[in-house]
Amino acid sequence: MDLILWRHAEAEDGIPDGERALTKKGLKQAAAMAAWLKERLPKRARILASPAIRAQQTAAALEARFTTLREIGVGATAADVVKSAGWPAAGGTVIVVGHQPTLGRVAALLATGVEAEWPVKKGAVWWFTHRVRDGDGQVVLRAVIAPDLL
Repeated sequence: MDLILWRHAEAEDGIPDGERALTKKGLKQAAAMAAWLKERLPKRARILASPAIRAQQTAAALEARFTTLREIGVGATAADVVKSAGWPAAGGTVIVVGHQPTLGRVAALLATGVEAEWPVKKGAVWWFTHRVRDGDGQVVLRAVIAPDLL
């Protein structure tokens, strides 16, 4: 299974938090990352997005159907995200468009087995693969890329 953690792009300041939209820079970040992802994603990738407007706009940049899940919204736990994605048993590729600090905690958990406060840059992607080698499950970090590097 592949799990792609995609932090929403740069958003406006303000409240209520769930209604913050992407800035012009954020829209460009989302478009650049979506273009990068489109070249690499399998056709049947599942896309899960937080209900927050900024996450919805980021996911929409992929121009593909996505599912909105309250369980991965602002304030979600790493366990909520892992469970919602079906990691590692679901198979296929799942993209989770969400928030900090949750995505950083998920990245740390997948990479080390322990949650930690890892920073994930706005608009960035962390791509993990779960595979079985010699009967053992392994987690491989395939890519980490921020939109300013595209």
